Amino acid sequence: MRKEDKLALTKDKLLQAAIKLMKETDNPGRVTSRAIAAEAGVPLGMVNYCYGGRENLLYEAFASNKDEYLTDGRFTEIMERDIAPKEKIRELYYLVADFLVNEYKYTRAITGHILMNRDLKEGLTSYPLVKTHYGDAREEWEIRMITYELSSMMQLVIYRLADMDEYLGMELEAKENLHRLIDLQVDLLLQDVQEDVRGDEGA
Repeated sequence: MRKEDKLALTKDKLLQAAIKLMKETDNPGRVTSRAIAAEAGVPLGMVNYCYGGRENLLYEAFASNKDEYLTDGRFTEIMERDIAPKEKIRELYYLVADFLVNEYKYTRAITGHILMNRDLKEGLTSYPLVKTHYGDAREEWEIRMITYELSSMMQLVIYRLADMDEYLGMELEAKENLHRLIDLQVDLLLQDVQEDVRGDEGA
């Protein structure tokens, strides 16, 4: 077997082992590199060699679960729907937030790592929609900041779900309340373009 193929096989073994162990525990964040390597039947050092660390591997395991959820047709249906970019963003955040709450034990385990280490050039699906919404009414850096704030705020709120329930006085586990919170964020950050421009000029 070629070295590249052997490495790919080892990476997959580690990934599948991480997925299995994360599903079997109530606290995936406590799954150790040693346990993953033992389950995969590979040397402990391969966790760092293949993934750069335990947190990256746990994130990849979580991401594979999320990608499976988002490729069941609902994501594509939203993107192809003939609605305004702002409404597509709203629907996308409904979809993703529902997943993050439903899979909270995974979300809690990896969200801190994502917020601190995510590559800002990748993974912000809503960026082209925010850009289309504002057109030339906002500068590029403003569009990027708005996109980042939308994503990070949702992740942070769900990461601290129990604390936010108490702080807001409503249970975000209830889909209706979660969607109301998303509506608030989307409407605050993606204002009507004409209103947004007038507001800047009047400031």
